[in-house]
Amino acid sequence: MAHTSDGNGGARWRRRLAAGAATLALGAATACGGGPAGEPDALRLWIMAGTNPDSEPYLDALKAEFEDRTGVGLDVQLIQWADAHDRITTAMAGGELPDVAEIGTTWAAEFGAAGALTDLAPRITEDGLDADLLPALHEAGTLDGATYGMPWYAGVRALIYRADILAEHQLAPPTTWDELRDVGLALRELEPELIPFPVPGGAEHGLAPFIWGAGGEIAEPTGDGGWRATVAAPAAVEGIAFYTSLATEHGLSVAAAETWRETDQLTSFQNGESVMVINGNWTVSTLLAADPSWADRIGVVPIPGQHGGLAPSFVGGSLLGDFNSPHPDLVWTLITLMTSGDFASRWAEQTGYFPAQRSLVAELRARDEPLVAPFAEQLLSAGASLPVTDRYGVIQGEQILPRMLQSILSGERSVQEAAETAAAEMDETFAD
Repeated sequence: MAHTSDGNGGARWRRRLAAGAATLALGAATACGGGPAGEPDALRLWIMAGTNPDSEPYLDALKAEFEDRTGVGLDVQLIQWADAHDRITTAMAGGELPDVAEIGTTWAAEFGAAGALTDLAPRITEDGLDADLLPALHEAGTLDGATYGMPWYAGVRALIYRADILAEHQLAPPTTWDELRDVGLALRELEPELIPFPVPGGAEHGLAPFIWGAGGEIAEPTGDGGWRATVAAPAAVEGIAFYTSLATEHGLSVAAAETWRETDQLTSFQNGESVMVINGNWTVSTLLAADPSWADRIGVVPIPGQHGGLAPSFVGGSLLGDFNSPHPDLVWTLITLMTSGDFASRWAEQTGYFPAQRSLVAELRARDEPLVAPFAEQLLSAGASLPVTDRYGVIQGEQILPRMLQSILSGERSVQEAAETAAAEMDETFAD
């Protein structure tokens, strides 16, 4: 998840984090001076509302199990994603943070760099959990060797398509970029009223597999602690050019999609207007909840690689962070309870996401369920993370990559010009 910013948003964001870090430092000094804290009546846990549409039974069971194990209660507050980032930074400045909170993957580096989060790497290593964590999600929570967020649940995008329409025309799901284009061109002729493959200009996560699939990167470390944009490098431009050409040269999209977000793209698919879309595993449950007959009409395959294999896809989801709680052992008990075993599997099943442990995802892949296994394969074999830096959340908030896409799709700029403009804007933010 990414927070938003306006013209002065970055400056305000930095001042608030600085104030929060100062408060945290003072609080830590006071706690050290006063000796170890005793056990609390309850730990405070913040998690996001809406991910689990009926979270009350899960939370009741979690509270009961945690109290049974520790003798300590659990005070759970549900907060909205839209408000969460600002609420956490305000709590940092006021010294009113919870013991544990759910955080978006791009927030871990940001809050960790500000001194708000405890490094969980030693505990992860001590408990031998490293090897079983999904690499991309683990990487997203790790900055300079410190792990500021324990992977909790994961989501990934793959290619969702109308299996009934492809079968009617004896078309196979694409396994290469050329096949993606060719299937789209065939659909354009066979189903002229439909959109073969919408290219949403407001959605950067559909673009990333083509940058990575061509061997490019969005940004890379400079080696001195900084980052630089690489979206204008030849390999990245090749991926951007192919992806946008599906709309600009081959007519597989529509002009309206130039400003679409992922939600708009999903709506077009759900309304029967689009045939192939790149979207997340969580959207399948949305489709089925609205109309169970979708189970017989849709298919899923991993995003095809340029010449075969799989193109990497961004692994999103959530992490659990220890906000420098004075009760680290209790916090770790809660975090491991939520992120492993039965409670991890139960949350994933109820939300339509995946557990963040490789072994649990492998079990789901082995079941070979047609609307689950391809996402699991994408997650295990070709999952990727965005640049792990406290500045990337700002770049997302500034909508740099969507603005780049929109300028190409509208014909305002060439691919190279748009990529160079985006790279310059990203580098300015990295240096800020």
